[in-house]
Amino acid sequence: MKQKPERRISIRDFKTICRAIATYEDLNLLFEHLVEVISQAFDVKGCSLLIFDEREKQLIRVSSFGISEEYLNKGPVFMDHKDSAFVKCEPVFVEDMQNDPRVQYPEAAAKEGIVSLLSFPIILRGAGIGLIRIYHSDFWALHEEDLDLLCVMQRLLAFVIENNGLKNFLEQLKMEMVKLPPRMLGQQ
Repeated sequence: MKQKPERRISIRDFKTICRAIATYEDLNLLFEHLVEVISQAFDVKGCSLLIFDEREKQLIRVSSFGISEEYLNKGPVFMDHKDSAFVKCEPVFVEDMQNDPRVQYPEAAAKEGIVSLLSFPIILRGAGIGLIRIYHSDFWALHEEDLDLLCVMQRLLAFVIENNGLKNFLEQLKMEMVKLPPRMLGQQ
């Protein structure tokens, strides 16, 4: 069902989201607020955010809004599919969840009331570090400018995630350094 794309993301909402991403100290709180604000500001059914665990080689859902636990836990989501936004490192848009061969669980999507899906990776230095999925309960004609704004937002989010990881690493390193004997630190 083709319809003319209309802008969903206002510049005001975009600036609010980017300001929040840049200023939150608590990453978990940021994730919770981000999926809620995206859902409400873009007037969609829901949103979920997944982070890639490099050790486990899987995407871990860290936050979601507007989507039931039953749907989120419907079964394994294969991220290694060649059409996956995470693998391609580019956004993937599914206009009709019922009639797209890339959709793994069309029955679950229908039961949840999900018609369209935008999945876009969180990319840092050319590699995927996470994924944001935006679920819509209507047919959605994605506007190119909205996609551009989302791509800018994900880049900012990627830097914040990396910065937080580096900060945590340095804090752990400081705590371990305190345990060293003073003679090893040149403090005699």
